[in-house]
Amino acid sequence: MQHAKDLRPHHLSQGEYAIGQPDGRPLTTILGSCVASCLYDPLTGIGGMNHFLLPESTGQSAQAASFGVNAMELLINDLIKHGAQRGRFKAKVFGGARMIAGLSDIGAKNARFILDFLQREGIECTGQSLGGTQARRVEFWPDSGRARQRLLAEAKIVETVPLAVPAHDVELF
Repeated sequence: MQHAKDLRPHHLSQGEYAIGQPDGRPLTTILGSCVASCLYDPLTGIGGMNHFLLPESTGQSAQAASFGVNAMELLINDLIKHGAQRGRFKAKVFGGARMIAGLSDIGAKNARFILDFLQREGIECTGQSLGGTQARRVEFWPDSGRARQRLLAEAKIVETVPLAVPAHDVELF
């Protein structure tokens, strides 16, 4: 008999990926501008999820799975290693929200990257929820390909007002 704690979802953070286990537990993540790609082979019931931060490396040292192309290749290679067939892959993708007004829209770049990648690689995208301004909580059951999301409360962007500097001199030491 399995204990209830054994059935807890496997949560992914930024720059991580995971392959589903045969116990049926879902993979979960929370996304803002990041993207999660859920890939699965419907015939074998083998699937996995990644959570990437940026479409491509910025040249700074960071975990390889934080970048779109690396995250996708790591997930695809591990799925194949576990017995999935690349030619049967289906995808469901989530995230890519615009979380901070006034800055570059990294969410849109992430969304564009994942759709272009799937098309280029011949992987059918059977579901997507990309863009918008809300974070998402995503659950994915790799054995069936079932996925669901819950939109989280929209973030309130507060305009900041610079503090007035006193007229007298300030010496810092």
